[in-house]
Amino acid sequence: MKNRGFEIAKGWEDKDIHLPKRSTKFAAGYDIEAAEDMVIPVYTPGIKPTLIPTGLKAYCNEDEFYMLLNRSSGPKKGFLMANSIGIIDHDYYGNESNDGHFYFQYFNCSDHEIEVKKGDIIGQVIFQKYLITDDDHAEGVRTGGFGSTDHK
Repeated sequence: MKNRGFEIAKGWEDKDIHLPKRSTKFAAGYDIEAAEDMVIPVYTPGIKPTLIPTGLKAYCNEDEFYMLLNRSSGPKKGFLMANSIGIIDHDYYGNESNDGHFYFQYFNCSDHEIEVKKGDIIGQVIFQKYLITDDDHAEGVRTGGFGSTDHK
């Protein structure tokens, strides 16, 4: 039985994607590499964040999620996560219209374009359990990918 881990996302199987690993025995996060070369433009008001593909998807237990996090050196280099922290739910992986490929969303807060090369470590993933309240009755089912749980 699989509990949690990483796999190569559909369409990225032949792109030399490396599965994440922790750098040290007590590291909480798994280092994530960029799946392709990218340029992140300098932030200007109204600009959309740059989505950096990872070529990865991750799976976890039903009572878990994983977080996409900036590295501690990221802001020093100009990387600013657009959503501060990314929360990926268990059901993002392998639902009816989404394989589960996850991306990092970054703004560039430096004074020059940032070049990201394939294989550069762009962030980290930490798996975590979550708790629900006594009166929770959520029964919705995810059928899409990125942003699909937005409610109007």
